[in-house]
Amino acid sequence: MVADVRERLAVSKQGAQKFDEERFNLRKLNELEVTKQCHIEITKRFAALENLNDGEDINRAWKNIKENNKTLAKEILGLQELKQHKPWFDEECLGFLDQRKQAKMQWIQDPSESNVDNLNNVRRDASRHIKKKGIYES
Repeated sequence: MVADVRERLAVSKQGAQKFDEERFNLRKLNELEVTKQCHIEITKRFAALENLNDGEDINRAWKNIKENNKTLAKEILGLQELKQHKPWFDEECLGFLDQRKQAKMQWIQDPSESNVDNLNNVRRDASRHIKKKGIYES
């Protein structure tokens, strides 16, 4: 169970890392002056496409415009700072899982009413703790 959770987290993190390219601070576009400046600069760059001769490579021109727009966005908007995520599945969570495992083994050996109640309480506590940890700290 623990290995499955860790494996899923690792896979999801790898998927997220694929898209960790440059992210621009798009909130600056809410400012009127910044929006106007971006609009003017991008319009200038697309005007260069219209001035292409038939002999020039259109794909190369598009690539240049794309790179220029990225540079423009980096200069005007700046890069967005990414949040640093803390690993939330820690030793405390492992302790709750060990308690749950011990309670289950105790119930298997002696399926009395008190062991059933203990198992249910430990399960509930472990689930609550792990859910809280995952929601509030990730």
